[in-house]
Amino acid sequence: MDGLTSWMEKYILPVAAKIGAQKHLVALRDAFIGTMPATMAGSIAVMINAIIRDLPPQFWPSYDASTIPVIREIISINGFVWNGTLAVAGLVFAFSWGYNLARAYRVNDLAGGIVGMATLIQGIAFSYSTSVATTVPAALMDEINAGSASTGWSATADALTAGGWGWLKLDHLNGNAYFTVMIMGAISVIIFCKLMLADITIKMPDSVPPAVSKAFAAILPATIALYVIAIINFVVGKLTDGQLIIDLVQKYIAEPFLGLSQGLGAVLIVTIFVQIFWFFGIHGPNVLAPVLEGIWGQAQLINIDIFQKGYEGQTGTNAVLAAIEDGKAYMWVRGSFDAFAWFGGSGGTIVLLIAILIFSKRADYLTVAKLSIGPGVFNINEPVMFGLPIVLNAIMFIPFIVAPLVATTIGWLATYFGLVAPVSQQVTWVVPPMMLSFLATGADWRAPVVTLVCMVVTFFIWAPFVISANKIDPKLGE
Repeated sequence: MDGLTSWMEKYILPVAAKIGAQKHLVALRDAFIGTMPATMAGSIAVMINAIIRDLPPQFWPSYDASTIPVIREIISINGFVWNGTLAVAGLVFAFSWGYNLARAYRVNDLAGGIVGMATLIQGIAFSYSTSVATTVPAALMDEINAGSASTGWSATADALTAGGWGWLKLDHLNGNAYFTVMIMGAISVIIFCKLMLADITIKMPDSVPPAVSKAFAAILPATIALYVIAIINFVVGKLTDGQLIIDLVQKYIAEPFLGLSQGLGAVLIVTIFVQIFWFFGIHGPNVLAPVLEGIWGQAQLINIDIFQKGYEGQTGTNAVLAAIEDGKAYMWVRGSFDAFAWFGGSGGTIVLLIAILIFSKRADYLTVAKLSIGPGVFNINEPVMFGLPIVLNAIMFIPFIVAPLVATTIGWLATYFGLVAPVSQQVTWVVPPMMLSFLATGADWRAPVVTLVCMVVTFFIWAPFVISANKIDPKLGE
């Protein structure tokens, strides 16, 4: 064990430290965190609707929330909240990414956020057109075409066409935009930052107020950056017969990545690295936030969006399941880790605390467990991570790695075989275990049962190592 620890300290720890300090990855992590006020507000709205609109029909088939006063009004209000948050989550992320990236370069962060947002907006669909083949009488055709300039409708003898400009496609502004924002936003904002650092700016007299001077200094770098993106959009459109970059990125980058993320192997690999980083005292979910949030986080936003909007005539969880069948939604998302594997924090450490309280005879372990059980209920595990400690504790290394792998596997298999609904809500991570999984799955009563099974199984993984620790004199160290 000492040899393994030494090897990991030599080869893994330096890599983890570099990842944790790399400014672009830190900015990306902070960009995801920065969207939380909006995404959590939207998630609360969707979750409330799930409880008052989608849950009751499972037990009361005649229940129709749209006919119940107050309930239907609450649902409508929640819809407005969703409109301004999760429906445009990609737009919110675009600003946050630009803001945090500019901050990492120590230039005008507000302007960076605006450049990031403008980068996304200039590359999305601004018009729509759809046709329906049908026989149109001559008189009706003339009437439709007479008003086409104002209505957007036109007709031929055998088809009706509806079109319009100034219509922003929501599927380009929601979670589907994340990969495009990460790529195109990085290009534009980094160009902006480099030009700012090179002092290619408009200089204002000293008498001009600082706020005005700062804004004018950003004009030239922002304009150049946005023109670069505009040229890229133009060239790509010409080369692909008018296709948008956001659609190409979604088809050839985002969807393959999201598809690969659904396999048990990919889920277990990221779980292992989270635990290894934590073992060395580095916050695993923070270091891997670009992966966890960029891939599984986007998948979760898509699930939430489909849960709210519906899919193919289905609503709620049924809509998500139908979309998963068509490859439009996802079985395993960011919240799945929290629901089924990270109860009490990374590693499922609340189970370790229970095992210590039952089996440990060591005064130091018992003291830490009693102090840590309160925070652990709310998934805060720093007290046990650094107080026991688990960090660099050789005897705890094996269960700390194995327990979450087993729990993740159980949760994945239960979701894959339809024993529990996929996660379709974003629940704040401090919600206690079982309650978290219940809410995250759209109030599926089976989810807490799966979480409990995961906790029981991992308890039996932790217990032998807690008992073995009784034989170690704390005065000798770990």
